[in-house]
Amino acid sequence: MSATATYAFQGKTILITGGAGEIGKSTAHRFAANGAAVVLLDINEMKMAEVAQALKDYGNPVYTLGCDVTQAEAVAKAFAIAVDQVGQLDYVFNNAGYQGAFATTDEYPEQDFQKVIDINVVGVFHILKTAARHLRQAGGAIVNMASHAGVDGPPNMLAYAASKFAVIGMTQTAAKDLAPHGIRVNALSPSLIGPGMMWTRQTQLQAGTGSQYFDADPKVVEQQMINSVPLRRLGRLEEVANGVAFLMSDEASYITGFNLDITGGQ
Repeated sequence: MSATATYAFQGKTILITGGAGEIGKSTAHRFAANGAAVVLLDINEMKMAEVAQALKDYGNPVYTLGCDVTQAEAVAKAFAIAVDQVGQLDYVFNNAGYQGAFATTDEYPEQDFQKVIDINVVGVFHILKTAARHLRQAGGAIVNMASHAGVDGPPNMLAYAASKFAVIGMTQTAAKDLAPHGIRVNALSPSLIGPGMMWTRQTQLQAGTGSQYFDADPKVVEQQMINSVPLRRLGRLEEVANGVAFLMSDEASYITGFNLDITGGQ
């Protein structure tokens, strides 16, 4: 995986939740290529170990910690271990999330709705709160993973849209609360990023909803979605990682409480 060395993160440490996922992995490569030590948190420890092994090629420290972000005690323990290992955290990418089911509002499964909220809202809160407590001594930056679904709610994604609207709201409030401690808090809202597992899953499940908005053929759905983007293409994982890098960097030192859309103009 290639990464462009634009921002200087030498001597800095970033903690990334959802570190085994597509966006987490891409962002970890982006920061490691620019000199940062990386701490990965994920519930999927086997997959996370594979990401960590690849990151070692950059020559910077890499740490992995299994963690279920929905559990406050597990998050507190993971952060304590991370700080004990690296000494200090500078950046936290609050990225762990779950896309959820695809169904109309009247048919949306209650159990899945709760799971989405537990991971995408409660989990984000746990990381945000714990990160703030660790960063407030020396300052730093937090980027919360939102989504364009939290800006313009898509059909058949009730729980996911609700969770990402919540993440944007938490970002705006936390930015105000944490500014006195020198902590910047921003959000990132990608849309239609691929290729990859999430893109494939989204097109397949939207095709199966019987919605008036999408065809029943996933391949047709792919084109329908791409045609909704003014730039007429998918966003790349590296472009999401670049957004995280910018918001963490000194070039964004006067930016807080902001939600950065990465949508190709949607």
